Formats: sequence, C-alpha cells, structure tokens
Amino acid sequence: MTFSVIARDAGTGDLGIAVSSCILAVGRAVPNVRPGVGVVAVQARSRRGLGGSLLAGLAEGTSPEDLVRRAAHAAEDVDRQIAVLDAAGRVAADTGRGSLPASGHVLGDGFSVQGNMLGSAEVLPAMSQAFTATGGTLADRLLAALTAGQDAGGDLRGRQSAALQVVSGSPATDEDDGVRIDLRVDDSGDPVAQLRMLRNLQRAYDERDYETLAVFAPEGARDLYAALAASRRGDREAARRALEAVRTRPGWATWLASMAGDSRLSAVSRLLG
Repeated sequence: MTFSVIARDAGTGDLGIAVSSCILAVGRAVPNVRPGVGVVAVQARSRRGLGGSLLAGLAEGTSPEDLVRRAAHAAEDVDRQIAVLDAAGRVAADTGRGSLPASGHVLGDGFSVQGNMLGSAEVLPAMSQAFTATGGTLADRLLAALTAGQDAGGDLRGRQSAALQVVSGSPATDEDDGVRIDLRVDDSGDPVAQLRMLRNLQRAYDERDYETLAVFAPEGARDLYAALAASRRGDREAARRALEAVRTRPGWATWLASMAGDSRLSAVSRLLG
C-alpha cells in the first residue's frame, strides 16, 4: 500500500526517507528516524510499534541485517515490510511472505527502495535508477526516486499522502536537534508533486531567495519579502512600495519597529534613506 526510499548521503552522512501512499498521513505511519542512529521504514501490515523497536536496536548497536533477520522470524510479522538503515550506511530490507501482491524491495549502495500493492513491476527499478542517477542533495535524490516511483505506477489504489525526512548522521545535541528536513503532505490528489513544492519553498527560506518568497510565501508576508528582494537588487521605488504595503497591514508596523536591528531590514532602510 506504500512505496518508499531510505538512504544515506556518503558525503555529508545525512540520513533520510521519502514515502508516499494511498493512506491518510503516511508520514505518521511509515518513517522512523533518529539523528546519528538511522532510518527505518515499516510498511504493509507492520505492527505499530515495530519501527520504534528497530530504531532502538540500531541505537544499541545491532546491525540492520540482524534486526531484519529477527523480525523476519517473528510469526506476527508475516504480513509486514521493513527496511533498516544505520548511520554507517549499512542497509537491509525484507518483504514478508504474506505481504500484499506486487510487493518487493531493491537494495543499493547505502540505500533501499521498497513497496507493496504497486501499480506496476517498474516502480522499484525506476526508483532505484532515479536515486542512483540524480545529483544534488540527499533530499533532491530522495524526491527524484519518489517521483520516478509515482510516474511508474505508484500505489495501485491511488494517491493521498507523502513525506520527506532528512536528519544528521551525528547525534542530536542541545544546540542542534539534527533535523534537516521534515515535510509532510497528509491529504492531496497529487502528494508527491505537493511535496516537491514544499521542498522548493523550504529551499527558498534556507537560501533567503526573496524573489521566490515574494511570490510563494503566505500572503501576509509577501510584501515583506518583496521589499527585501527589491533592496537586494537596488530597486528603491519597488522597495518603498512594498514596505509601505507591509505597514498598512494590522500589527505589522509595530513588528517592523521591533525588528529595527535586523540586518535584512536595515538594508532596506539604508536603500530608502
């Protein structure tokens, strides 16, 4: 009922998962991630607590192969599908013998793709090929694999939800929780496409791409980003118009005053001065 990809970025050590399914809020059901420990996908008719148990095993130092082998021998797990990746990039997966039709998994170097109740036999090979062939960040590669799986047939029943999570390969600390990306589409007619849009929006926030945010940020904040974008390109009149539009919104003038020391807004003020 689900297709997913789990992987480690050999360059950064980051760990991640992308998943889609024709169930509500798949991001709540399938992914289990912990910075510095690993990633687990639990699919098909897996027990609700199995993902947490497998993560705990990784944290204790048990290898993915041993964890998968133990789960495969449990009678209550005959209908489940699991994939386990540790912080070193070791990966193992298993599709229970009683799992749903059109199911399977494909292992690669530091990654695994898996799915059940798939729309075609090409879903998993397409995902594996896309992940291997795509450059860029781990998130980019995970989304490329998920998109390829959807294009090849995806979930036989249709589309509803998707999720993308990326965490650090190092344990969380008080200063850094280790979460790099945590995006979810809980109910959509095209969740994979919506997930890609969210990823692009997050990238714009991370990279301070004000031109993009002036178009796609929430309506109340677009004028602010338009002012910042205009300031960056030296367009005094556009910055003035955008900033005045911000001030007309209830409460925003007070907020602007409180942000007087912000370096980004100072750049706008210098341009207008």
